[in-house]
Amino acid sequence: MGRVKVNLTLDAEVAETARALGLNMSRLAEQAIAEATKAERNRLWREETREANAAYAEELAREGLPLARFRTF
Repeated sequence: MGRVKVNLTLDAEVAETARALGLNMSRLAEQAIAEATKAERNRLWREETREANAAYAEELAREGLPLARFRTF
């Protein structure tokens, strides 16, 4: 997809320390945003499927696992 330029505002001391340590702030920011995006996407999915998951859990509690009689462990 390529790369896109964005503007970020950082605490001056944080940026200065990162530069002094030779850290690639763009890559670090990208990784942190990717992780936050994944976490938020997962949170939204859990929220959207909460009712269906609860209903399925109730069904399992009531009726047990499908095909459980064929389990060998």
